[in-house]
Amino acid sequence: MPALRINIILFGIGNVGSALINQIIESQQFYLEKKEIDLRFPVITNSTLAFFEKEGVKNNWEANFDELAFPFTITDIIEFVKNKELENVIIVDATESSELVKHYIPLIQNQFDIVAANQSANVLHIDFYKEIRRNLKRFDKSFLYETNIGAGIPVLQIISDLYYSGEKITKIRGVFSDSLSYIFNKFSSEDISFSSVLNDADKKGLLKADFKEELSGIGVAKKLLVLARELGKEIEFLDIKITSLLSHRLDESSLKSKFLSNASILDKDFEAAKLAQPKNEVLRYVGEILIPENKFEVKLVSEPISSAIGQLKGTETVYEIYTQSRGDNPIIVRGDNSGKKTEVISRGILVDILKVSEKIKIKEAIWL
Repeated sequence: MPALRINIILFGIGNVGSALINQIIESQQFYLEKKEIDLRFPVITNSTLAFFEKEGVKNNWEANFDELAFPFTITDIIEFVKNKELENVIIVDATESSELVKHYIPLIQNQFDIVAANQSANVLHIDFYKEIRRNLKRFDKSFLYETNIGAGIPVLQIISDLYYSGEKITKIRGVFSDSLSYIFNKFSSEDISFSSVLNDADKKGLLKADFKEELSGIGVAKKLLVLARELGKEIEFLDIKITSLLSHRLDESSLKSKFLSNASILDKDFEAAKLAQPKNEVLRYVGEILIPENKFEVKLVSEPISSAIGQLKGTETVYEIYTQSRGDNPIIVRGDNSGKKTEVISRGILVDILKVSEKIKIKEAIWL
């Protein structure tokens, strides 16, 4: 039986998208030989331009894109797929675009599977969330998004397996953000001001352009929302109680340089929180879902240093998954993306692509 060709339409060729292309090119022969899957990129796009695969073009993909890409619409891509009679098409969304997700439903209706690092589709209004899943069921398509939560660690897979096996999950809590993990790990273990830790985190590249979203708790809350909905909770973002790390006096500082120069305003409060802790406890910024109580919260807590959350080092993240049968002994899922986050995220996307590809192979075998 010939290898199954999988056509990947990639939206987003920034750091993650570019790493994904290169990873697949480097390992293409391996997937052909070991999995009998032929991964191809008939279309790659950035936010405004798309390169459509052409016969006889043999240069590397970057050169092809720079020379031959042109403005496109989603309709152009759908028509290209139809005209070329491409089968087994997987849309890969490696963008942060809230606009692109509006096209997910028509893409599903045109027989495309979707793999997304983009979190937007899973944190918009619950009606949209449910409509996507109605269409997935109707058209027998897949939508995978493991990298929405933990790059490189299968948190969603574990939760999904537990949930659909009938295991009752009672609580999920943990440190979901690598940057906030680093900040509080360093602040708790060293005699250093909070503002100094923030500046250190920035120098290490851990305070991104969306730093205010992270420090205000919004980033953690979005991950918590995805997790809660995965457990069947029909909640909205506003149902999550968020305790921001930012004082109101800093909320207007949208420029990172200005924010960091004023961050000493935060020092007194965080130093007081550190001094008020019981012995052998450390500060951690956690997300928490309590299923029976229907509570969803993002907050700063004092955690025993002996616990899984208290033992975190560097940029490690951790998820504690409590179930009815395991009681107070949670399943612990730990990850660390230090120094290689782009590659870890792109590898996570690739894992989801391969999962969808295997599902397509099974369908093909049944049809034969």
